[in-house]
Amino acid sequence: MAKFIFVTGGVLSSLGKGISASSIGALLEARGLKVTHIKMDPYINVDPGTMNPYQHGEVYVTEDGAETDLDLGHYERFVSTPMGAKNNVTTGMVYKTVIDRERRGEYLGATVQVVPHISDEIKKRIMEVAEDFDLVICEIGGTVGDIESLPFLEAIRQFRFDIGRENVLYAHVTLVPYIETADELKTKPTQHSVKSLRAIGIQPDILLCRTKCQLTEPVKAKLGLFCNMEKNEVITARDVKSIYDVPLIFHDEGLDDLIVKKLQLTNACPIDLTMWEEISNKIKNPAYDVTIGIIGKYVELKESYKSLYEALNHGGLANNCRVNLRWVEAEDIEKEGEEKILSGLDGILVPGGFGQRGMEGKISAVGYARTKNIPFFGICLGLHCAVIEYARNKCGIKEANSSEMNPDTIHPVIDFLPDQAKETHKGGTMRLGSYPCKLRKDTKAFEAYGVREICERHRHRYEFNNQYRIQLDEAGLKFSGLSPDANLVEIVEIPEHPWFLAVQYHPEFKSTPRKPHPLFAAFVKASMANSVLSKASGI
Repeated sequence: MAKFIFVTGGVLSSLGKGISASSIGALLEARGLKVTHIKMDPYINVDPGTMNPYQHGEVYVTEDGAETDLDLGHYERFVSTPMGAKNNVTTGMVYKTVIDRERRGEYLGATVQVVPHISDEIKKRIMEVAEDFDLVICEIGGTVGDIESLPFLEAIRQFRFDIGRENVLYAHVTLVPYIETADELKTKPTQHSVKSLRAIGIQPDILLCRTKCQLTEPVKAKLGLFCNMEKNEVITARDVKSIYDVPLIFHDEGLDDLIVKKLQLTNACPIDLTMWEEISNKIKNPAYDVTIGIIGKYVELKESYKSLYEALNHGGLANNCRVNLRWVEAEDIEKEGEEKILSGLDGILVPGGFGQRGMEGKISAVGYARTKNIPFFGICLGLHCAVIEYARNKCGIKEANSSEMNPDTIHPVIDFLPDQAKETHKGGTMRLGSYPCKLRKDTKAFEAYGVREICERHRHRYEFNNQYRIQLDEAGLKFSGLSPDANLVEIVEIPEHPWFLAVQYHPEFKSTPRKPHPLFAAFVKASMANSVLSKASGI
């Protein structure tokens, strides 16, 4: 039977519950245990797929096509277990299921209530992911005291009584702020947070205290006294430069030993953190550095591009290189021009996105990279922009008359998915999840992957319009990756360019520090070569 760790948060949001849960998973996987994760989000949306990136950050797509919380990306980067639709649960999902059952009469006329019907559905979903695993780490979104998270907290409170005290552990992430004027760490916010949690009926077994500096023994003793805990159950979760250092500092605090003892994990092996130590050393001591520009439209909230940010760092790890990012708002290019905004970059990346805002800026960035021989990487919308730029400036294909095309269509060379009715507009279905792709030999894509057949994760509504394939191919834009039936374009590149490649899918979702994605590794390598060339020529 699986054991369960429930991770909650207090005081304020963005303390790092997701990284804490992921790091716990990494530690216990390094001790030979089979670990999985589940994220409970308290919002009423069924999933984050329709949410504005400024509201929720990145939408992370799993192999099975689920649109999920970005923390599932953290889980997949820290542990080897793939996540899926079952690994993300929202209030909207739970209530929709319970209401649908009530409408079908499955409750036999009973009054449907939060307890037991909602709480039971939450517990059922937690148990569904536990099969064949030694440990399930469940993160509760939001902050203790939020009204919307109460049903989840009630469900996990009941869990210990349902399956036994020895099978459940509660870890609470909280804040211990340093007040500079007093030169003192303050424990009161944590005390109040634990008090709120205990009022719900949950006594934390472990405190993960976010702080700028190491907690002293007297501070740990004080927190233990007022939070009804042992001193060794208070763990310093100090700020670090790289999230991949967190498993190491947790181990130094004795967290994995504490969890193994409390949950009686008799099948745990001695820990092997060699891989995480190597990753940490590479991050701290790179031999090279490059500057890459990300031309986005949600750059004010970096969480909107979380997996992209991490994948570029992984590409740096593969090349012993530090990747410095310059976040560029696409609309700034439209206002001020490419040269002013993009000069000095070693590589240019245009990521995914929705809607026409900033499109011209992104297209201009593509043209700048193409004509200046700067390594270019386009992802999803980035491929659309690359094709549009090439069609305009190398083939003379102009925009269609707006009265002759769907108002949501950006350009005649980019259109709806083949099976979508055009009258559905934005209500049409998207292509989501993992799909196969066949690569042409003698291409940069094949050189990066080293295999002919790949599978990558998609999240998009538009595709390349095959009516223009011959015309663009003859003009020099090569289609190096196609769907197995050759009906859908997956990868385009320019052979004469030092490194110009764009993909329809989202490779960032499959990159981890253990196994950097080959395209990000190749892009960073090309950017390094461009950096060396630029410095040699005095540019």
